[in-house]
Amino acid sequence: MNYRHAFHAGNAADVMKHAILALLMTRLTAKPAPFAVLDTHAGIGRYDLTGDEATRTGEAALGIQRLLQAAEMGTLGATPAEALDPYLDAVRAAAGQPTGPVSSYPGSPCLARTFLRENDRLILAELHPEDAQTLKGVFRGDRQVAVHHMDGWTALKAHLPPKEKRGLVLIDPPFEAADDFDRLVAGLALAHSRWPTGIYALWYPIKDRAVSWRLHQRLEDSGIPKILIAELTWNDDARMDRLNGSGMILVNPPWQLDETLRQMLPALHEALGFTKGIAHVEWVAGEHIA
Repeated sequence: MNYRHAFHAGNAADVMKHAILALLMTRLTAKPAPFAVLDTHAGIGRYDLTGDEATRTGEAALGIQRLLQAAEMGTLGATPAEALDPYLDAVRAAAGQPTGPVSSYPGSPCLARTFLRENDRLILAELHPEDAQTLKGVFRGDRQVAVHHMDGWTALKAHLPPKEKRGLVLIDPPFEAADDFDRLVAGLALAHSRWPTGIYALWYPIKDRAVSWRLHQRLEDSGIPKILIAELTWNDDARMDRLNGSGMILVNPPWQLDETLRQMLPALHEALGFTKGIAHVEWVAGEHIA
């Protein structure tokens, strides 16, 4: 448990992941029935972008800060801007800064919390003891949020299915263990068997492209009927010792989310100033496979 997200908060991978999370939350709030969100690797909830960790890497300056600037300049294009608005509005609301660069960044717990209505719930699991305590402090007194100091993979057994019939499971492990890709596939299979109608969003890093291809094949072979893959890359595949991109596995995605992402992700790629890599959206399982 050596991974510390404070060094990477608000970077390009966060931007891509959380922009999609905000879209999913928006779709959930479009219907009146209550929903639950389970975040299995929750972190500390919010991150100081002026702190030593964030300023040491400078990754937020090339991620969320650059995107906010593009949005203020109006260079995103009408349709992509509309798709990104829920995310950017949530980031600014969490930071309390309506314009300019933001000094703090919401992790997935705080981002998801901004979308909850009165009868919706947020369930957070975090294994790192200090991070779990910090997270409990962030949500102390919030009756709609439950924080559990527990392993995220165990949380899939403990909290699924929820009492609500609708909802989302976010699985975002740090990928510091050699078997995290195996656990990702196994965790999804377990969760889906317990709650087949839930929406699932699973993040994965793109370093070695062959690993990503094997992941896609395993997902296709899993028997889960609706799986959409969204990827944003910013480096070529020549080196495997760095983060070359960010991927999201989306199970039971809302209607037409694929089309929204096919417009949003290329605009995001351009807004972040990438000259290498691509934005890619593909069904690996389901009736929409070409």
